[in-house]
Amino acid sequence: MAERATERALAGSRIRERRIAQGLRQAELALDVGISASYLNLIEHNRRRIGGKLLQNIAQRLDVEPSLLADGAERAVVARLSAVAERFGEEAGQAEASDFAARFPGWANLVIRSSRRVQELERNVETLTDRLTHDPHLAATLHEVLSTVTAIRSTASILTETREIEPEWRDRFHRNINEDATRLAEGAQALVGFLDGVGDAHSEVSSPQEEFAAFLSAYSWHFPALEEGQASAADSYLKGALQLKSSSAHAIAARYLKCYAEDAGKMPLRAFEEAVTEQGIDPLGLASRFGVDTASAMRRIATLQGLDCGIVVCDASGTMILRKPVEGFPIPRFGAACPLWPLFQALSRPMVAMADTVTQPARGGGGEESRFQAFAVAQPVLSASYGREPLLEATMLIVPAEAGEGKASKQEQAQKIGSSCRVCPRDGCLARREPSIMTSGF
Repeated sequence: MAERATERALAGSRIRERRIAQGLRQAELALDVGISASYLNLIEHNRRRIGGKLLQNIAQRLDVEPSLLADGAERAVVARLSAVAERFGEEAGQAEASDFAARFPGWANLVIRSSRRVQELERNVETLTDRLTHDPHLAATLHEVLSTVTAIRSTASILTETREIEPEWRDRFHRNINEDATRLAEGAQALVGFLDGVGDAHSEVSSPQEEFAAFLSAYSWHFPALEEGQASAADSYLKGALQLKSSSAHAIAARYLKCYAEDAGKMPLRAFEEAVTEQGIDPLGLASRFGVDTASAMRRIATLQGLDCGIVVCDASGTMILRKPVEGFPIPRFGAACPLWPLFQALSRPMVAMADTVTQPARGGGGEESRFQAFAVAQPVLSASYGREPLLEATMLIVPAEAGEGKASKQEQAQKIGSSCRVCPRDGCLARREPSIMTSGF
C-alpha cells in the first residue's frame, strides 16, 4: 500500500514531464482543464493529491491514459496489456507484456487504446440493443410512424381508386395527406435523432434517473472534494453539472452526494483503501471494521478508483434506483432485470448479508461465461410506525470472481443468471417471464 501511495504522490511529476515534452506552458494546461496555474504548480510539485475528474481531464489534454499518470507507466501499461490479452483469449505472460511495453511503448499504448475503443463500441451496441427491446419512447415513436404511413396509404388509395370525387372531398383528402406527411416527417426525424444518440450512451436521457446516471459517470463516481470533507463541495458539483437538466435529477444527485460525504466521513479514503488491501473485497468484514452497515461498505467499495466493481440498488418494489455497470455484467436501462439476481432475493431476508457466485451469458450466446461474486443485503431505509413493517432497500455489489474469490459461499456450481428475459439466451429457465429474442440457447 505504501508503494501505491508513493506512486500516486509522483503523479504530479509525470504530468510535468508530459506537459514539458509537448511544449505546453503551465498556464495553458491549467486554462484547458479549468484550474488555476498556481494550483497546477502545486500538483506538479507533488504537493496536492490528484484523482477523479481532474486527473481524467489532464490526461485527455495530454493525450495519455489516466492510469499512466496515476500509477506509473511501466506498471500500468503491463497490467493493461495483460488484461487485453486475457480479454481476447490470448496467452501472454507478464514477462512478455513487460518486454513489449519496454521495447515498443508507442505500440503498447496503441494496443491499449484500441482495446478501450472496442469496449466502448461493445457498450454502444448493448445500449442500442437495450433501447430497441425495452425503451417505451422508441416503441411509441415507431407506432406513430407506422400509424401515419397507414393513414397516408389509405387516403392515397381512395384518391387513386375512386374515379369521380367531388372537388371539396378531393381537397380534404389532399389536406389530410399533407398533414399526415408532416407528422410522418417529424416522427422520422425524432426516430433518427434518437438512434443517433447511441454514439454516446448518456446523450439520450429521458428520465431523472438517467440524468443522475450520466452525472455519476461524468465524475467516474469519485468526488475528491467530498473525500477531503469540504462541506460546500456538493453544491459546487451540482451547479456545474450539465447532465442534471431537471429539478428531480438535482434532488436525486443532492441526496446521493450527501450520502457519499457521510460514507467518506465514516470510512476515510486512505484508511479504507488500506483495509481493502489487507482484507480483500469483503463488505461484511469491512463494515465491522469501520462500524458501519453492510450497504454503506458496499457503496464505498464501488466508488474506489482502480477497482472494477459494479453496484445496483433497488427499492422494495424492485425498481433500480442506482446502478453502476461492470464489464460482463449488463444492467438493463429499461424493463425488469433478471429475478434470479441476489439483489432481489435479499429482499426476502432483510438484514441478512448474502454472498453468491453467479455467471452471466457470454456476449452473442457463445464462448466462456463471465463469472462474478455478488454480495447483497436488504436494509430498512425509513423508520416504521408501530406495528408496521419497515421499508426496505436492497444493495448488491458486483465483483469479478478473481477479486472477490474466497468471500462468497462456496458452491459446486455457480448460479446462472441473465440481464433480462427478453435478451437472455438461457433455455429452460423457470424464472423466465417471456420468450427470448435470442436464437442461440444454453
